[in-house]
Amino acid sequence: MRRLIAFSFVVLAGGALVLSLAPAALASASASLTTIEVAPGQERSLATAERARKFTLVGLHWRGPGRVLFRTRSLEGRWTSWRPAAPESEDGPDSTSPETRSRVGWHIGNPWWVGPSNRLEIRRLGNVGRVRAHLVWSPAAGVPLRAPAATEAPVIVPRSTWGANESIRKGPPWYAPSVRFAVVHHTAGQNAYTRAEAAAIVKAIQVYHVQGNGWNDIGYNFLVDRFGTIYEGRYGGVDRNVVGAHARGFNTGSTGVALLGTYGSTTPSRAAQEALTKLLAWRLDVAHRDPLSLLTFLSGGSERFAPGIPVLLRTVSGHRDTGFTECPGTRLYSRLDALAASAAKLGGTKIFDPEVDVSAEGPVRFQARLSKALQWTVLVTTGDAEVARGTGTGAAVDWTWDAAPAAPGTYAWTIAAGAARPASGSIRAGLGATTLAVGDAVAAPSGITPNDDGQGDTAQLTFSLSIPANVTVEVVDSAGAVAATVLDRVWSRAGEHSLTVDGAGLADGAYSVVVRARTATSEEVVASSPLTVSRTLGLVSAPEVFSPNGDGRLDRLDIRFALTAPATVTVRIVRDGRWVASPLLSGALVAGQQRVLWDGSRSHGRLQDGSYTAVVEVADAVGTVSYGVPFASDTIAPRIELLPGRRLRVSVSEPAVLRIWINGEFLRREAKRPGIVLVRWSEPLRRARVVAWDAAGNRSPVAMRVGESPTG
Repeated sequence: MRRLIAFSFVVLAGGALVLSLAPAALASASASLTTIEVAPGQERSLATAERARKFTLVGLHWRGPGRVLFRTRSLEGRWTSWRPAAPESEDGPDSTSPETRSRVGWHIGNPWWVGPSNRLEIRRLGNVGRVRAHLVWSPAAGVPLRAPAATEAPVIVPRSTWGANESIRKGPPWYAPSVRFAVVHHTAGQNAYTRAEAAAIVKAIQVYHVQGNGWNDIGYNFLVDRFGTIYEGRYGGVDRNVVGAHARGFNTGSTGVALLGTYGSTTPSRAAQEALTKLLAWRLDVAHRDPLSLLTFLSGGSERFAPGIPVLLRTVSGHRDTGFTECPGTRLYSRLDALAASAAKLGGTKIFDPEVDVSAEGPVRFQARLSKALQWTVLVTTGDAEVARGTGTGAAVDWTWDAAPAAPGTYAWTIAAGAARPASGSIRAGLGATTLAVGDAVAAPSGITPNDDGQGDTAQLTFSLSIPANVTVEVVDSAGAVAATVLDRVWSRAGEHSLTVDGAGLADGAYSVVVRARTATSEEVVASSPLTVSRTLGLVSAPEVFSPNGDGRLDRLDIRFALTAPATVTVRIVRDGRWVASPLLSGALVAGQQRVLWDGSRSHGRLQDGSYTAVVEVADAVGTVSYGVPFASDTIAPRIELLPGRRLRVSVSEPAVLRIWINGEFLRREAKRPGIVLVRWSEPLRRARVVAWDAAGNRSPVAMRVGESPTG
């Protein structure tokens, strides 16, 4: 049975040629997002006294297995037809990416450009719980263009010119070792947008992807409008291997290109197809990939392909090739082979699929394929000095350099052929230079308590690489099954590395965090570190300071924590990694709230003032986890002095609260640091009395002054 619930709310009053042009006009037309939680049957309004609130793009999120439809009303009062909120559901980051965490459990709708509108209606089909509407207002603004100079690269409108909001980006770009293929998309939404609206659509998509979906930046690497304008997408460099968020499980190693609009029953314009052809020809040439070739790619995990499944793809693929989606629309998808053939014809000779095979015994083999037979050269250098050179003629490059006599180190290489774009890179060569090692893999802490209380929810993994390598980091259970992938085949430099291991998706149990590294010429090198996940220990708290001096104020340290199950608990006081007192508690406890009080006593000697940590350690059937909270012991009262002069100035030895009586009237001042506090008082100062209290409850002696000082 289909359940149909309608509700609405009214939004009422209230290498490439990248153009580097002044963005002032677009900066003044910035995009903004409004998010509304929509309850079934409830009409909502956003009221502002200044002006009518409008929107131009809609993105819907919802919980539950059902579907959501929506329609919008233009400012002129015309309603659109009903549309599915997520006809293409597999746009997005890889499932192991941190970009996915903020929206776990939500279905994410597509960014629909609807044009200037002020009313939205939503229908729920089937079991749909919460619905969240993200409304983006992105006013149209023209993008200045100019003809390109003589170059093989297309004109690409940079982020600064189309008005990207760099302040909302959530993190730096990630880079893949290479780009192996392109994924073509359409964005969904209207096709009849104007030239001036196109940049506004790109701006609105960025705002929705970042502030609505919680991604680091706009998901696509490039966008193309129906007028043939190409826009720089995700930040990081148009000619660099930026990892996007456009094809779940297939982002690392691909570039994502989206045509603005919907192309299920509409054929893209000639201008859009020509621009897409030029972009693919250039970007794949930068990556040295043949637009007409096939490749096998290991899935990182999508709704269609499980992680690790080899998938046969075209170098120019559609989004439906990697996931269960109609994207990029039937009409555009049917044109992909023709677009790839046109891209292959653009430009002159190209160098495809360069490979370098470094042998531990010394020989280094260089291979590549040319689009036509030519004389080719392979050059190996270090600094400005030529080390080796190989030449040949034909469509296949194949030359071996005997690097055994060379000193171990890093060498640059270049493969050149006629006017083709050279292929280049660097290698470690020479006997002993290619040994890969993973050192010092440590997850700290080794036990975590991911119960979303902000304490011990994650571990920090550190490791080192002896040479650059492709690295995968996985959390593996006791049976050897992969429970989570922290890093998925990312090319990483030599040296120290640090990653966060989030335990939110892990069940309680014993695990190993496994680092797998390999180069093109080495066997896999593995290192691991143990990790225990237990949610038995809940929130641990203690006062920031206590004062065990017997004055009756904050004399005892009050340590509190929660247990979700019976466990053996030990509570210790630690300073600089060493115990400073016998365990305050050691024994079995039942589930529930727990409390330990300590008066600072030790088996020998008094507790010195200073910084300490109260550590609660819990052992259960899973393993042992602990968490420590810092505190300080402070038994010394603050020292104060009233300085001479007409004004009241108080010298205080430490941060404290000053209680002041001037001429019988009470004042309170806070000294945030040691030094002099000036107390302003407009009348003659006849009598002053001051007491200072520090955070530990220690009280200074009273300081008094009677009558005005004749000096000052």
